[in-house]
Amino acid sequence: MMWRLVSCTLWLFVCLQFLSLCSVCAAADEPDEEVKIEVLFKPEQCEKQSKRGDLVNVHYDGFLAKDGSQFYCSRSEKAGHPQWVVLGVGQIIKGLDVGMMDMCPGEKRKITVPSVLAFGEQGKGPVPPNATVVFEVELYSVSRGPRSMEAFAQMDVDKDKMLTKAEVKEYLKLEYEKEGKLHDDAFYEKIVADIFRNSDGNKDGIISSKEYNIYEHDEL
Repeated sequence: MMWRLVSCTLWLFVCLQFLSLCSVCAAADEPDEEVKIEVLFKPEQCEKQSKRGDLVNVHYDGFLAKDGSQFYCSRSEKAGHPQWVVLGVGQIIKGLDVGMMDMCPGEKRKITVPSVLAFGEQGKGPVPPNATVVFEVELYSVSRGPRSMEAFAQMDVDKDKMLTKAEVKEYLKLEYEKEGKLHDDAFYEKIVADIFRNSDGNKDGIISSKEYNIYEHDEL
């Protein structure tokens, strides 16, 4: 009787150890779905940090985490100009939207993005399926972005529920002037061109209210 009890106890112990090992293995197999942020440089003074809906000017290089090979360089795209992006509305991959929050102008980060927040099971171009990617990001400027309904109403001067390039340009000029920043027309035209490239879905030169709210975020 005693031997049978000892045998059952040993068998139960072995089973529990096996289940515990399986749990560890399963956890090890699960992909890390968190964005990892490493700050490479941060200026001592930071008057404004990036937040959702802000218009940011940024350069970023993309690498495959597996072998370090580079698949994208913004400095070699579009004449090498930094990219204008509205943060947090889906213009870039989710992982970059997350990783570029709370950045200061002049800050540099290394952002590691799991595949589920990057290019997923399908991959894209030189990025293979299920690939973790790493971006080295340098942020140049942060300003209030034209992605709120309040901003739409302010830009839509003639109240026709459509935005022209002239309306968006005038809005941006006023926003920069409020911050005491003056720029030439070429500066604003570059931003407007980027905004329309990302938001003017049918490429008719006008952003409709539907195109403006294409990402269907609550505040848009």
